[in-house]
Amino acid sequence: MYWIVLLFVLFIASVKTRSSKKPMTVSVILPAYNEEKTVASVIKTVQALNYVDEIIVVNDGSLDATEKMAKEAGATVISHTKNRGKGAAIKTGFKNSKGDVVVFLDADLQKLNPQQVDKMIRPILNDEADVTKTKFKREAGRVTELTAKPLLSFFFPEIKFEQPLSGQFAARRSFLSNINLEDDYGVDVGIVLDADVMGARVKEVDIGNITHSMSSLHELNIVATEVVRTIVDRANSYGRITMIDTLGKSIRMGVLGLSLTTLGFFFVFFIRIRPSYLALYIGLAIIIIGIIIAAYYVIKIIRASIKTILRPDDKSRNLKSFFYMHSPLIVSALIMFAVLFTMLGSVHVDEGKISIEPAARNVIFWKQPVENQTIDVRGPYTVDSALENEFSIIRMPQDALNTLELGYGDTITINGETYTLNQTIPGEDSILRIPYDARNALGINIRDVIRDTDLRNYFQDLYAQKNLPLTTSNMTVTEGLIVKNTLSDGKIINLYLNNEKVGTTTGILKDGAYKIYVNGYLYKTIQINNSSSQKTFLVTKGNNVVKIEIAGDAKSSAELPTSNSGILFNFKFNS
Repeated sequence: MYWIVLLFVLFIASVKTRSSKKPMTVSVILPAYNEEKTVASVIKTVQALNYVDEIIVVNDGSLDATEKMAKEAGATVISHTKNRGKGAAIKTGFKNSKGDVVVFLDADLQKLNPQQVDKMIRPILNDEADVTKTKFKREAGRVTELTAKPLLSFFFPEIKFEQPLSGQFAARRSFLSNINLEDDYGVDVGIVLDADVMGARVKEVDIGNITHSMSSLHELNIVATEVVRTIVDRANSYGRITMIDTLGKSIRMGVLGLSLTTLGFFFVFFIRIRPSYLALYIGLAIIIIGIIIAAYYVIKIIRASIKTILRPDDKSRNLKSFFYMHSPLIVSALIMFAVLFTMLGSVHVDEGKISIEPAARNVIFWKQPVENQTIDVRGPYTVDSALENEFSIIRMPQDALNTLELGYGDTITINGETYTLNQTIPGEDSILRIPYDARNALGINIRDVIRDTDLRNYFQDLYAQKNLPLTTSNMTVTEGLIVKNTLSDGKIINLYLNNEKVGTTTGILKDGAYKIYVNGYLYKTIQINNSSSQKTFLVTKGNNVVKIEIAGDAKSSAELPTSNSGILFNFKFNS
């Protein structure tokens, strides 16, 4: 019984949803130029369809009674002061229409019936198409057969419509709003080509017999010229001309060869797969193939370009056009040489050994802005010896300290020795100056190159003390931490001085005992239990009261040290 009631409720809900769906509105636009004999008949035919919301006649500078006949028939009339062309009239009508579906009909149609117009609109209303165009029984059009079809089969062979230049069509407003309508007779074929390239659903509808006014040979010549121009322009815009151009093919193949060569370099130096020699062999093979292809087609391009430049006429000496054609090849060559020189710049020559170790800089994007920063470029860093008499100082670039989440003046303990982190000297923005004992403990040598992403691996599990930034000058806080190389679940810790929040830190906080110091002396040891309800701890010094609050969860790459590893906080009061 329960399932029957549930199914009944779902059925009622679906029926209600379908019935509440807003119907699509329909606008019909008639571009008209000297069509006083037929425009009223076409309007009356459209009026027989009760779902048509508006009929707009665009009087394109007619010299006869077209405007008067259209108004008397009940259409909205918009007039051009002079004849501007069929496409311009269609654009005017479209801009002034409101329908979700827009229908375009020629105003010179004879013996048109409502069923023929309905066949154009119905597939869109039924969500079977985004654009509909018509085909109808008539003597083969000369412009269609002699110009449009040959050019379409050459540039757009996927288009197989019987009558690609039919002037009667309908489309969704959402589609028409995203294309450029031509101002002349090329508007029809332009819509068909745009719909094909944009992936719109186009349906050719057979509407039977209709009769057009016959055009003169002069008028057909104008139509043919504008249709050819539209097809060629669209072919150029959509890359169909460069697909068959000989020089364009050579340029594309030359770019392919250079791109393959660049890809090969990346395989050799950056791609890591097992066994390791596999990447080397694949990369070398790609480089050889790329160089062969590039060399062959670059030679062809050079020969063709020399012939073009040395022509006796001036038609080919347009340097702007020459650069436009050759710029993809030039840019690809520059990219390849940049990669090659990057490799050569990473060569290290040791006794009996030549090493190439490229180290790309580390580009960092933050999902959440960090101190108004969303992108940064860090590393790589080259290891060098410490400066004279700096046995307990490590000099690091600011980028490296940011990665370790430390700052200048903080300390880090390596193999039992404490080192102070100091800034680099001018001109050494990518140098890590580390004393000998520390280098040995970290397992690194002079001239080693460390990527920013690997830096935490070298300093992993080392104990450090950092100075927390505070919003008060009455107190300073040193925090202990253990460097980790990955993010883990941690806690947000807020610090309050006399009930005023002065600082925040985050860290991985395990259950256990933690030491709190005041002015360098052990003040007390607190017990942390993440499952306990106690989330605040107090430190009192004279009139100053510090509250340590465990406020919530956060990801962190630093672990807060328990009592056997170091201090949690050392508070120093200035007043």
